[in-house]
Amino acid sequence: MGMENLYRDVMNLNMMDDNDLKKDGARAFFEKLNFMKLPEYFNWAADIFEGLHVKERGSKNALVWCDIVTTESKTFTYQEFAFRGNQCLNRLRKAGVEKGDNMYQMVPIVPETWFASFACIKGGLVAVPTATTMTQRELEFRFEAYPPKVIIADVIYTDIIDLALKTTKMTPKVKLVLGQKEGWTSYADLASEAVEAEAAKTRASDLLFCFFTSGTTGLPKRVGHTAVSYPLGHLSTSIMTGIRPDDIHHNLSAPGWAKWAWSSFFGPLNVGATASGFNFTVLDGNKYLTALTTHKISVFCAPPTAWRMFINLDTSKFDFSALRQSIGAGEPLNPEVISRWKKLTNTEIRDFYGQTESTAMIGNHPWMNGKMRAGSFGQPSFMYDVALMDDDGKEITVPNEPGHIVVKLDKWRAIGLFTEYIGSPEKMAGVFINNAYYTGDRATFDENGYWWFVGRSDDVIKSSDYRIGPFEVESALIEHPSVAESAIVGVPDPKRHQLVKAFIILKQGYQPSRELALELFQHSIKILAKFKIPRIIEFVPAVPKTLSGKIRRVELRQQETDRQGNNTQGSKLEFFYGDFPELSSKKE
Repeated sequence: MGMENLYRDVMNLNMMDDNDLKKDGARAFFEKLNFMKLPEYFNWAADIFEGLHVKERGSKNALVWCDIVTTESKTFTYQEFAFRGNQCLNRLRKAGVEKGDNMYQMVPIVPETWFASFACIKGGLVAVPTATTMTQRELEFRFEAYPPKVIIADVIYTDIIDLALKTTKMTPKVKLVLGQKEGWTSYADLASEAVEAEAAKTRASDLLFCFFTSGTTGLPKRVGHTAVSYPLGHLSTSIMTGIRPDDIHHNLSAPGWAKWAWSSFFGPLNVGATASGFNFTVLDGNKYLTALTTHKISVFCAPPTAWRMFINLDTSKFDFSALRQSIGAGEPLNPEVISRWKKLTNTEIRDFYGQTESTAMIGNHPWMNGKMRAGSFGQPSFMYDVALMDDDGKEITVPNEPGHIVVKLDKWRAIGLFTEYIGSPEKMAGVFINNAYYTGDRATFDENGYWWFVGRSDDVIKSSDYRIGPFEVESALIEHPSVAESAIVGVPDPKRHQLVKAFIILKQGYQPSRELALELFQHSIKILAKFKIPRIIEFVPAVPKTLSGKIRRVELRQQETDRQGNNTQGSKLEFFYGDFPELSSKKE
C-alpha cells in the first residue's frame, strides 16, 4: 500500500458528514495503521506534499499569510510553496549542508518559516525550532548541547545569536537572515536558486525534529522525532481537528514550539488544506479577529489565554459565518469559556491534549460535536493505547479515580510517540517504565469514557490528606464575573503541607479589594468541595507563561517558597481565608 493512500484515506474520512460512520472509519483506519509494516524509506515532502498534493492540487493555496498590524498579506499555492522550499534546500547544499545536519529556526510567523521547514524535511535535516524569546544564556545552552550547522533567523535576533556563537566557539556552515546582516546570507538571495531539488533518501527512523521543551522543571530536554513520528504521526492530529481539504485552517501559535508543527504545518498540509499564519508581536484581540474573519478562516485553533481574551471583546462587529470549527489546545479550557464562545460564534471549542513528545493523544473528536461534556478534554485517539496508572504502576479500571496518563506499549508503539530524549538516557528511564510511557500528567475518566484533566503530576496540590488539581479550582474562579484569569498553586504550610493559593487577574473595570476577595471566597465555597477552596487570594496584573500560553506554575511555587524562606512580607493585595470572620460559619 502506497503511503499516499493513507493520506487520501484521512482526507476522505474528514469529509464524511455522518459522525457515527466517521468514528467507525477512524477506528478502522488506526487499527490498520498501528500494525502495518512501514516502508524503510519515507520522505513526506517529496512523497506526500509534492507526490500527492502538488501533483493533484498544485494551483490551490497551501498558505495564506498576513501581518495583523500592517494588514499586508501573501498567498502561496502548493506548487509555489514547494518551489520556495526547494530553493532554500539548494542554497543550503551549496554551503555544504548535508543530510543529518541541523537547522536552528529563530524566526517569527512569516512564510519563510514554512519553506525552511519543508526544506529540512526534504533534505533530511534536523529542524530545531527556537523561540524568539531566547536569551543569550539559553542559546548558549542549546548550542553547547547541540552544535548548530545551519541557522535561520530574523535580523533582529542576529546580534544575540552571534554573541552566543562567539561564546560557545561555534561556526555554522551557513547563517540565513530575513533582512540584511554582515556575515549572514540574506534569505532574499535564495530567489535565484533552482525551483527543483532532489529529495534526500530518509529512512523512516531518521531524526528530523529536535524540540527543546519548555518543561516545568529542570533544564530543557531534547525531544527527538523522526521522519514518520511527526509527518505520519500527525494523522492523529489531522483526524482529531477534522480539517478538510477545502478548509482554511488557522493556529495561533509561534514557530518556536511543537504546537506550530502540529497545527500550522502538518495538521492542514497532511490533508491538502490551506494553512495560515498571522504575524504579530503583541496579541491584539480585535486585530486578530479582524484577520481571522477577513481571511475566512474555517477552522481555528488557539490556546486558553487567547480564548479568554476573545470572549471578553465586543465581537458584534465580526462576521464568523465562515468559521466551521473551533479547537483548543495547550491547557484544558474552562467550561465557562467554551459556553461563552459558542454563544458568540455558534461553534463549540473542542479541547484536545498532547505533548511535544507526541501528536494529538486525547481530545474531543469531530464526531463528539453536540456530545461533549463541559470541562472534559475528550477521549483517547485510536492511534494511542492510553490508560491511567496508580502510584504503584497498576492500571486504573474504575471511573473517577485520579491517575497518571500513560501510553501503553505492550500491544503496539504509537507512531506519533517521540523516539528519545536525545543524549539523556536517564530522562528516558524516568518516563519509560514497565513498557509504558508516563506523560507526567494526571487525569480521571468517568463512567461514559470521558476524560478529565487533573494537572501536571508536579502541579497537583497535596493539602492534608487530599490531592487537589489546580484546573478545577481555576475553572470555578473564572466563573465569577470579575475574573479574567486565575492560576492555582500549592504553597508551603506547616499544618496542611500545602495551602491552595489563587493568583487572580481581574477583568477591566474591576479593582482589587477586600470586598472582592470576600466575594471570591464565597463564590468558591458555593462550587468547590471544602478541601479545594482557595485559602489565599492574591490579585496580580499577570502570571508567568510559556510562549504558547501555558501557566508556569513552577515559577509561582518557587516565588512563594522564596518569600517564606526569606521571611518576605506578602503583597498588600494578598488576602487570607482565615482573616475573614464573615466566613467562619462556612466550610472550613
